[in-house]
Amino acid sequence: MPYVALAQATREARDLAAADRWAALVNLRPELQPAVALQHELLGLVTELADRIERGRLPRLSLPPRYLAAKLQRGIPALAGEPIPLPVPLLRPALVTLCDALARGGAGESAEHIRTHLNETRIDAGALLAASLKRDQTAIRAVATHQGLAPDLVWLVAELAVSPFVYVLQRSLFEQETTSPELHAALDAWASGYCPLCGSWPALAEVAATHRVLRCSFCALAWSPTTYACAYCGEHGEKFVTAAPDDEHKDRRLEVCGTCGSYLKTIDVPALTPFPLLAIADLETMDLDMAAMEKGYNRPALKDFGRR
Repeated sequence: MPYVALAQATREARDLAAADRWAALVNLRPELQPAVALQHELLGLVTELADRIERGRLPRLSLPPRYLAAKLQRGIPALAGEPIPLPVPLLRPALVTLCDALARGGAGESAEHIRTHLNETRIDAGALLAASLKRDQTAIRAVATHQGLAPDLVWLVAELAVSPFVYVLQRSLFEQETTSPELHAALDAWASGYCPLCGSWPALAEVAATHRVLRCSFCALAWSPTTYACAYCGEHGEKFVTAAPDDEHKDRRLEVCGTCGSYLKTIDVPALTPFPLLAIADLETMDLDMAAMEKGYNRPALKDFGRR
């Protein structure tokens, strides 16, 4: 089935899994100790925020399953163009806390400047969070540039704050027993390389028990297109190649496309990685990013689903 419902891991199980993976990574690449320490703190904040959101109440949404199914059948992600009310009072403090962690972890003055702009309301936190939810990189980049801030860092701070909400929303919309057969069928028929919930590209593909599963870089949704092809343009001919840069580690591969010039990391795993630990897999495979970029491949910009 293309849509894959993740087994829910306990907080303790996730923490233990994360600790084991970080320890193994530092043992293999000691120079990544600072990056691991920062990621440890950031994912702790994200996990705590997700727990608080789950303990609270999600906003009442007018998104009937049949309506969502009709959108998916047209290739439009469920949340695209929808006025989703965000829990801004809960997420606004998280923006500042994340800036503090990033400042301590190496982002220094760049993160401190973002925190100052948020505290002095020179950046509208609600608008920033909403733009992140809409996956509107253009709007966030424009605001950051106008304010003299680092656009990529502003994007990261907003994404870290909003991702727990979108993850909880994903489970609420797609994994409830009340989800209609029509919506289940539309999810199972989803053949695109972008996320059926939020429209983001996958961070990577995980292969578990021979099944290639794309993992959303934002909400960690898991889906498995029926066609083995480029996630970005659908190329499945000779120009789409999967290869391991290191012959001694064939469980870590790159999918590269000569048609669109893009790449996707692919790793073999014993089980799919739970939210928010997908970021660890991304860090573990940084060498694959470098190998792809050295060959001239890149990651494309997010798709625009008619933002206004």
